Amino acid sequence: MASLNQLSPPGSSTGTTGTTTHRSLRREVGLIGLMWASVGSIIGSGWLYGAKNAVVVAGPAALIAWGIGAVAIVLLAFVHAELGGMFPVAGGTARYPHYAFGGLAGMSFGWFSWLQAATVAPIEVEAMIGYAGHWEFAKSLLNDNGTLTASGFVVAVLLMGLFVAVNFLGVRVLARTNSATTWLKIFVPLFAIFVLAVTNFHGSNFSSHGFAPFGVKGVLTAVSASGIIFALLGFEQAIQLAGESKNPKRDIPRAVLGSVAIGTVIYVLLQVVFIAALPAASFANGWDKLDFPGIDGPFAGLATVVGLGWLAWVLYFDAIVSPGGTGLIYTTSTSRIAYGLSKNGYAPQLFERVDKRGTPWFGLVMSFVTGVICFLPFPSWQELVGFIVSASVLMYAGAPLAFGALRRRLPHRERSYRLPGGAVIAPASFVVSSLIIYWSGWHTLSRLGIAIVVGYVLLGSYAAYATRKGLPNAPRLDLRAAQWLPVYLLGLGLVSWQGGFGEGTGRIPMWWDMAAVAVFSLAIYYWAIRVALPAEVIEQNIEDVEVVDAGGH
Repeated sequence: MASLNQLSPPGSSTGTTGTTTHRSLRREVGLIGLMWASVGSIIGSGWLYGAKNAVVVAGPAALIAWGIGAVAIVLLAFVHAELGGMFPVAGGTARYPHYAFGGLAGMSFGWFSWLQAATVAPIEVEAMIGYAGHWEFAKSLLNDNGTLTASGFVVAVLLMGLFVAVNFLGVRVLARTNSATTWLKIFVPLFAIFVLAVTNFHGSNFSSHGFAPFGVKGVLTAVSASGIIFALLGFEQAIQLAGESKNPKRDIPRAVLGSVAIGTVIYVLLQVVFIAALPAASFANGWDKLDFPGIDGPFAGLATVVGLGWLAWVLYFDAIVSPGGTGLIYTTSTSRIAYGLSKNGYAPQLFERVDKRGTPWFGLVMSFVTGVICFLPFPSWQELVGFIVSASVLMYAGAPLAFGALRRRLPHRERSYRLPGGAVIAPASFVVSSLIIYWSGWHTLSRLGIAIVVGYVLLGSYAAYATRKGLPNAPRLDLRAAQWLPVYLLGLGLVSWQGGFGEGTGRIPMWWDMAAVAVFSLAIYYWAIRVALPAEVIEQNIEDVEVVDAGGH
């Protein structure tokens, strides 16, 4: 058995099956490349729209919503840091549940992972086109209701094609390209924060119409539906690239935690200066009726209104760079998750094919196709946000469960980073994940439910085919170890339907609904880790993945 640190030289053959040559992913990415992959994903279109959308829903109490979102992401990042250091494999978030709970759980969380990654690149393209509407030549790209026109659809497809083309140049070029754009993506928001704070800071804006005019429900809705959690997503990109990291056990935890710290500080400061810089007339009729010229490009429009037209031009330029960089790295992530799904036997082995540069080429092609499809049913940036948040957090929820099961079953396995207080943080992060999904609302979760069913049909059909044909990567479903999963999905959906968020019936009163989600989630957590696979089966799952990642079968 070849270990993960004994892969063949980049691009070389690592084994054959018939006439097919298997190449390994290239381990060429260092700490800065990993951290910048995550930071570059966190600082995307979220900073361009998140502050405005949050304040419209929650008023100045949006600051509290950012705090809640940051705590939730930090808890999840801690859990992922330990798992990422233990298992430096490509598409890691799609694999941890597979190790601990077997085929059905692995297939399910793998689908959630792929679903959220595949839909981020198109949303970043939507953001680029939305901000570009400021220029006369680009106004024909969007209809009045935010949907793409025929010419807008063509431009969107070309931008998706550009993301894929850069990825085909290989992970080394990708890391360098992303690092260069990320420096700019960090500098521009920090520069905007400084300029707005120095020139237009009105402290009275935080209290003149009430700090929390829409109460607790407004704050919690802002966490999920306005773009806060969406803005903070992306720390997992370092984990998805773990199979291409030079020193994964040391660098993955540092990259994950460092990127979350950088992103959180930038977003909270952006919210502060956005509220403080607004002219009083823009929210004279209430925060939910916030309006000013150029509000469709919130920060650039605000800069123009307060007499900083030169800053607005900088921001319009960054509105191309920031979403573009995030779309680029999520295109990468989508192909790596598909690679991991195939390695685990949930998708055709065609997804494992890599070219001479070590790029999973078929996964990139399917990433492009999926992105193009996403331009059709979702009319705008805001329409996609809630869906992506729910899919993302559902994906993240698999990590605390795997964490708890692996701590219980493999307590002595080497961990390059061991999370202090993990026995408390893991179940807490699972509860928080469930609450964020619930706050997304029934309207969003009902659509996510349809996507989940589609995934089960696609992946389940392939798993059944692989089993029937006796293919070498046919997965074991391990139904007993995943018996809690359908109960969790259906139970969370039921509470959402009967709750008061996002077109729910409202039959479960506020606070009682969240208490129900918390208690239900804790019950699922301890049920899951109790029925997890035996230690020897988990070790075999891990060994199987290490072998196929090294090119064997």
